[in-house]
Amino acid sequence: MLTKTATPKTITLWNGREIPRLGMGCWAIGGPFFAGDTPLGWGEVDDDESVEAIRRAIELGIRFFDTASNYGAGHSEEVLGRAIGNRDDIVVATKFGFATDPQTKQATGAFADEAFIRRSVETSLRSLRRDRLDLLQFHINDFPLEQSDAVFDVLEALRAEGKIGAFGWSTDSPDRAARHAGRQGYVSVQHTMNVFEPVPEMIAVIERQGLISINRGPLAMGLLTGKFTADKAVGAKDVRGAALDWMVYFKDGRMAPEFAARLDAVRDLLTSGGRTLTQGALAWLWAKSPRTLPIPGFRTFAQVEENVGALEKGPLPADIMAAIDAALGHQ
Repeated sequence: MLTKTATPKTITLWNGREIPRLGMGCWAIGGPFFAGDTPLGWGEVDDDESVEAIRRAIELGIRFFDTASNYGAGHSEEVLGRAIGNRDDIVVATKFGFATDPQTKQATGAFADEAFIRRSVETSLRSLRRDRLDLLQFHINDFPLEQSDAVFDVLEALRAEGKIGAFGWSTDSPDRAARHAGRQGYVSVQHTMNVFEPVPEMIAVIERQGLISINRGPLAMGLLTGKFTADKAVGAKDVRGAALDWMVYFKDGRMAPEFAARLDAVRDLLTSGGRTLTQGALAWLWAKSPRTLPIPGFRTFAQVEENVGALEKGPLPADIMAAIDAALGHQ
């Protein structure tokens, strides 16, 4: 739903800290990893460039970075740790649930037992070079609702022990998002949300429970950057070329035709007010709810600067939002 008043460019976190309403997603900087022959990363990376891009984001005011223990088979956390270390003015969020082998770069399974969670936390602390994980998120999207109680009992214990500051769930299910909202320390839901997927039911849960909406896929895996054409394919080690059930924006490594048509329908609206397409996509998220915190991915200085440039322009105005809803048939 649209807010009737101006949507602020900052958000107040669970610890009272006020930060810009933009984070940086660190999946891509982890580099390649695989499930068998299926790529799960975003291709080759230059770690030095990644570190410079992270530090540039910090120079520009960004204070929230999101990663996961399995991105790049742990490499994303290591790069982030190298760039940030134990700085207490930066909020670092990570996730657990998927095991990987850092030597073979292979995914080895999904786990949620207490011993695994605790091992994952200790590994993440070492990799990130942190004394405490600011935000720890359960990464298994469709984990059975009732069985999740035991998982979040462990997270409550880890918070009491001082290992983590807060916790949340990375899930696209509103029922799962709401399940643990009564627990002290449960502060966020990470979920898919972008111009093509407005997820009103999820936003309703988040606003009702006073949670933070951490938006993954805010640029539809790059589709909303405008850099893809019908004949442009991703690289061989890029997850967007994989035949995965949830890979809807790309088919066979190319932009899915149905999404290309939707993009054409809103391109001019998103680029209003002197915004780039990327900036318009982020501005759309800010206009949808005061609780949203998008985490676009990045690999370069230029991508960081373009993402951060969206903050200055702020959320899209109500008339543009209404026109986008009409163009895409959203209610």
